[in-house]
Amino acid sequence: MTDTEIPRVVSASREIDAPVERVFELIADPAEQPRWDGNDNLAEAVGGQRVRGVGAVFRMTLTNGAVRENHVVEFVEGKRIAWLPSEPGKEPPGHLWRWSVQPLGEGRTKVTHTYDWTELNDEKREVRARATTSERLLASVDRLAALAEQP
Repeated sequence: MTDTEIPRVVSASREIDAPVERVFELIADPAEQPRWDGNDNLAEAVGGQRVRGVGAVFRMTLTNGAVRENHVVEFVEGKRIAWLPSEPGKEPPGHLWRWSVQPLGEGRTKVTHTYDWTELNDEKREVRARATTSERLLASVDRLAALAEQP
């Protein structure tokens, strides 16, 4: 594939046998995110950072020890959340992580996880961005499902 053929927006979706409220809570609470991160990239987030709206910034420590500030740019309670990560005190380089949830009735939820790097302006991050495929996103969705479906 050439650079022009590499998709800069990738996503993965699946149904989860859990109510939308439970699924969304696992996504919107940064302290829960390392539990379902399918890339094993997230180490920990301090509790009490539950996202409640656009403009929120939550901090996450990565497995390599680096800290990221995640700037929430989309938020609809129980439906959608998206953030732009950045190094502390710096502008986000332009890659966006989005989660959308949709109730399907009878305690089932459709979850879509999207990675969008169309605005990425940091060449050092492009190799990793290219490696973020739908299959890698699905690993996180599958781990989220396993947590949400626990009794």
